[in-house]
Amino acid sequence: MPLHDARAAALLAWVNSTKVCTDPLDELSQLQDCGVFIRIIHKIHRSEEGESVLEQPLPERINFICGFLQKHCKHKSAAENLVSAQKLLEGEELALVKVAVLLLYHTTMSCQSPGDWNEFDYKTQVELASILKFVLDNEESLNENLETFLQRKAPPSSSGSSSEEHSPLLSLPHKREVRFLELQKIASSSSGANNALPGPPSSPMGDVMQTPQFQLRRLKKQLAAERENRDELEVELAENRKLITEKEAQITMMQQRIDRLALLNEKQAADELEPKEMEELREKNESLMVRLHEALKQCQDLKTEKGQMDRKINQLSEENGDLSFKLREIASHLVQLQEALNELSEEHNAALAQSQEKQGQLESELRTALQEKKCLEEKVEILQGKISLLEDQLAKLGDCSAQEKGEVMGDILKLEEMKQEVSSLAAKGAELQATVLRLEEEKQCREAALQSERGRFEEEKQQLGSLVTSLQSSLAESHRAREKLEQDLRVREASESQS
Repeated sequence: MPLHDARAAALLAWVNSTKVCTDPLDELSQLQDCGVFIRIIHKIHRSEEGESVLEQPLPERINFICGFLQKHCKHKSAAENLVSAQKLLEGEELALVKVAVLLLYHTTMSCQSPGDWNEFDYKTQVELASILKFVLDNEESLNENLETFLQRKAPPSSSGSSSEEHSPLLSLPHKREVRFLELQKIASSSSGANNALPGPPSSPMGDVMQTPQFQLRRLKKQLAAERENRDELEVELAENRKLITEKEAQITMMQQRIDRLALLNEKQAADELEPKEMEELREKNESLMVRLHEALKQCQDLKTEKGQMDRKINQLSEENGDLSFKLREIASHLVQLQEALNELSEEHNAALAQSQEKQGQLESELRTALQEKKCLEEKVEILQGKISLLEDQLAKLGDCSAQEKGEVMGDILKLEEMKQEVSSLAAKGAELQATVLRLEEEKQCREAALQSERGRFEEEKQQLGSLVTSLQSSLAESHRAREKLEQDLRVREASESQS
């Protein structure tokens, strides 16, 4: 089955946006040497290993890429089965596209400051957003579903109703507003920072990255990285403790040798050894004493460093505990926010359907009233014409005899009846005019209310984005502590290598 052209083109556009290539790529076949993937990995982690791998043959490059994906993907066994090294070696386009999908997901999750997605056209953003959303929704079953997703045609678009699904309701319950403010207060207290309100997402990729599902997955990934870093530090601390134990054992052995030499020195002095032998023994003793002092100083330095490492490990453990607690709080808050959004969508759909039905009724009544008004106006014009004609005829007969006036009395009564009918029609026309004005005013009021609620919903949407952003800042302190600890470890390693 051929690849989905739009998704493949979107992934190629994302690869070009990383700017790891001198010239933009035009075809998937240009990824077969895997050099572009290695440069993207190097750009993410800034490791010297990535550049050295570029000089290796293709099988070593592929092993490096597969190893990276197995280490950094959420499910390592799934990544191992998902990307086939043999198919990458054969240059299969589906395998290349899979690697691009996993790198897109990992890069988006790892990046603290996402790039400007508006550099892509809207269609490309839609495809990238659909890929990212698919991986989020199918992390547990990528092996079964990813190939089908990358090959099948896109499902019918429902974007036409997306704006309606996120538009405000005509009336929002007071309890939802209170709940939203409470969640905002809780999230602000957990993050300890007061960030400015960001603007609403301006792109499909921005919309996906602002969802609670994406933000929760990113927080979990960052927490896992912190835990892995703590485990590495604990392993290094255990190695340092082992080194200290070995140094202490060496010091004990040296001390024992010094004691034996001292006893031998005393014995030789008692036996009145030759001055030359005594001098050699004294020099050996002094040399051993110097080495002993050096070993004692080194041991003391290691003990001091061990104490510092213990304090840092304890501090990191406490921070990780706080971070775990915050993560659970954040996850709970995000679930509540998602529930609030779902409730808002359900209320909106119901209110929108009711509003549309009422709007249709108003427009139907307005059209009917306008038609009736038009008919009445036509009837009034006809009757007024007849009245004018009869009044002209009666004026001409003003000088006639009484008998002739009696003969036209019927026309006069006919005329009176027409005047009464005109008055009746005029009154009915006035009522219709009032009805038309009332319907138009009610329509304008409903439109104004809908516009007001739309503004309120957009404001709450911005506040929700601010909450998600503020929740991210809760990990900043842990990142700073980790960077400082890594710097201290590098200094210690440099000092050890010099010694």
